[in-house]
Amino acid sequence: MTELAAAGGRTVREIPPAPPLTSLTLVLPCHNEAENLGWLLPHAVEVLPHLARSWDLVLVDDGSTDGSGEIATRLAADLGIRLQVLRHAEKSGYGKTVGDGLRAARADYVAFTDADGQFEIADLALLVPLLERADLAAGWRRERRDARAREVVSWVFNSLVTVLYRLPYRDVDCALKLMRREVLDSVRLEARSALINAELYYKARHAGWRIAQVPVPHHPRVAGRRSGARPRAILRAIKELVLFRLRIRRSLPARGIARRTGGSTR
Repeated sequence: MTELAAAGGRTVREIPPAPPLTSLTLVLPCHNEAENLGWLLPHAVEVLPHLARSWDLVLVDDGSTDGSGEIATRLAADLGIRLQVLRHAEKSGYGKTVGDGLRAARADYVAFTDADGQFEIADLALLVPLLERADLAAGWRRERRDARAREVVSWVFNSLVTVLYRLPYRDVDCALKLMRREVLDSVRLEARSALINAELYYKARHAGWRIAQVPVPHHPRVAGRRSGARPRAILRAIKELVLFRLRIRRSLPARGIARRTGGSTR
């Protein structure tokens, strides 16, 4: 095993000596994260070669007003990395941002995490072993490092997801996920809010894909300001959660038609 230091003095992560994945696209939804991109993108350059033989980044700038998209483009040029920047002219919502990024991904494996640095990119190594028995691997936060109000909102949201969608998973809105290309090809993601996480779980499970979870660390935000906890965004996500459940089954194909891939990640 090879030791890889996480960003900012975080826990050192052990990863395989050879990249376990063939190719990987990491999607980074972003809104006003100029202060974080300066360390996050160079850190991705250190981490991703240990996870995949080839890799690239897709950053979706959701109407940032702090120049996040331009900063990311300059950093990519300086670092010599493959980075695709998608820009929304105005803020369009977390689900729209994540969905656009996932649809732009082209690698055999696709991961996403937020550009705010609260999840450690090196912790994708915790998800990779799950792909031996799953098609969608996801984390759940061992201990949340958010403000108390944010924790309450997340608890309410996840409780509604459990009741309305009957999903047997923890912390579905945890933004550290890794999946096979085929999972994305088989589902149509429509949510514009944070509901996209529940939608991904629900549709992947309905299609017959295998899902596995593992606890992952969660870190305090060190720069920038979170926008997802604003009352309007919260109410929009809850409203969409209820309305979407009323119509989702009508748009789904027959259960279990997806091919379960299995096999090695190499």
